[in-house]
Amino acid sequence: MASSKRPEHKAPPEVYYDEIEAKKYSQNSRMIEIQEKMTERAVDLLTLPDDASCLILDIGCGSGLSGGVLEEHGHMWVGVDISTAMLNVAQEREVDGDLILCDAGQGVYFRAGSFDGAVSISALQWLCNADHRNHSPVKRLYKFFSSLYASLSRTARAVFQFYPENSNQIELITSQAMKAGFSGGLVVDYPNSTKAKKFFLVLMTGGSTPLPKALGVENDSNSVNYSNKREFVKQIRGKCIKKTRDWILEKKERRRRQGKLVREDSKYTGRKRSGKF
Repeated sequence: MASSKRPEHKAPPEVYYDEIEAKKYSQNSRMIEIQEKMTERAVDLLTLPDDASCLILDIGCGSGLSGGVLEEHGHMWVGVDISTAMLNVAQEREVDGDLILCDAGQGVYFRAGSFDGAVSISALQWLCNADHRNHSPVKRLYKFFSSLYASLSRTARAVFQFYPENSNQIELITSQAMKAGFSGGLVVDYPNSTKAKKFFLVLMTGGSTPLPKALGVENDSNSVNYSNKREFVKQIRGKCIKKTRDWILEKKERRRRQGKLVREDSKYTGRKRSGKF
């Protein structure tokens, strides 16, 4: 009975994530907090250089919440998603990343070596379903991973946070990733906690290296608060705190450089308005 609660069992992703569901991801503070924390952990597992701006592929980018975390780290990103409604919300939010409507199961085709890394939050398990008569999960996973492998540089990593239904699903996913050329494996954070337990598939293109250490149970002395870590990283890099006037002006300037239409700056830019939060 528990499996019936899983979104991927209710409808295909392009149907399940309609306008109503898409709006939730931009308005529900709890969802936003969870999404950002998981993305923060995924970025940490990518082990990107601290002093460089990288180009990251966001697979199942949704409404652009994970892309916002990438931006805070100073990275550029391209997002792909199968849900038109989700991408529409991302456009309404005026995210900085480029957005592409794409079924990852048909492959993500970019110029070879285009990306310095890839992240995916809560999307990978959808590829394990046969939502249409011609869908074969094994073939779709292999096509996805093989095309992703080609799109990444030879020193890149791809990190997937996902919700496996069982051990067979984990084996299905990892076997197709290794068949496509990746090395790596599974990192399970907080393995002894029912609520905090999170699965991250860490894939590498440049040969096998030791997997990052998983985070322990809650309240463990080795655990890391990634929300606090994000603020610390911004401080040492001299970056603006989110939603401040300086942050807004910086974002508007980036969009101007991208050739996008942006409102003129004024004394009201970034000013808090009474009754609005």
